[in-house]
Amino acid sequence: MINKSPFIMKRICFVSLLMLLLLFLAMILGISMGSTEYGIKEIWESLTCSGETDSMAYSIIWHIRFPRVVLAALVGATLSLGGLVFQALLRNPLAEPYILGISGGSAVGAITGILMGISRFPGVSLTSFAGSIATLLLIIVISSGPTILKKDSLLLSGVMVNAFCSAVIMFLLSIAQDSRLHNILFWLMGDLSLSEIKGVMILAATLIPCFVLIFLLSNSMNLLLMGKDVARTTGVNIKAVSITLLVITSLMVSATVSHCGLIGFVGLVMPHLLRLIFGPDHRVLVPACILGGGAYMVFCDLLARVLPAQGEMPSGVITAMIGAPLFIFLLKRTR
Repeated sequence: MINKSPFIMKRICFVSLLMLLLLFLAMILGISMGSTEYGIKEIWESLTCSGETDSMAYSIIWHIRFPRVVLAALVGATLSLGGLVFQALLRNPLAEPYILGISGGSAVGAITGILMGISRFPGVSLTSFAGSIATLLLIIVISSGPTILKKDSLLLSGVMVNAFCSAVIMFLLSIAQDSRLHNILFWLMGDLSLSEIKGVMILAATLIPCFVLIFLLSNSMNLLLMGKDVARTTGVNIKAVSITLLVITSLMVSATVSHCGLIGFVGLVMPHLLRLIFGPDHRVLVPACILGGGAYMVFCDLLARVLPAQGEMPSGVITAMIGAPLFIFLLKRTR
């Protein structure tokens, strides 16, 4: 449960408002910048449907950029929060959905659904979730021991399962039809270009209850980090909390993977950055990761759109270029 002391509530509100402002600014930039740039006046008139709205500006902003920016914010929030949860459960700074193989398992499930011809919602989302849960169970079985979550063995098992998922993905690509191959390859690198408002709203309706539930368990995550003995003495059901967090995080990650493919290292970068700024309290970090991670992903997607001279690159390329060097740095530090 959340400690409702005045100090912590004020701190949560302050950090949330600060991150919300950052997310708002990132979304305004994401909506206004692209191959066709619009000023604040055109954006405001299109968003509020006031004044003489340019039909082309209205179409670009509402049907292309707005859904994409909202999708990027949801994906960034999910992956950032997922990384925070895994790092708390495993007490390992290198843990995140992409590295642990949860994203890879979701991708295997999603590609299987696409090849089976059930690419529409909810078919591909269900196969993606099934892939993530199967991967999670496999990792837990491989690393099983006296405790439900062993810090080192679970991370190593996740890395190995991730490599196996990559091999399965390559096999599925090798048997894919030519017409589907390019789309799947682009999707695997993290593609936000196929966003549409209906699918984004369905994704939001799936993710927001998960965000709320993880926030309610944020104090339990604090207690888990203090050690299992301390958690038990304060009344935390370690097994129930751990399994609940793992399943919720897997659901969130699989939902985002089914929409936009594999986007790595967001869950590694943002929790570390926000932990350095705001401290280790998960009651503060959970809303900070949701809002700050969303802003980070919107900014990365904006770079993916504006950096190439022609066309655009997958957003996952930008996140990997930032996150991979940080992963190497953290790996050397943990030694």
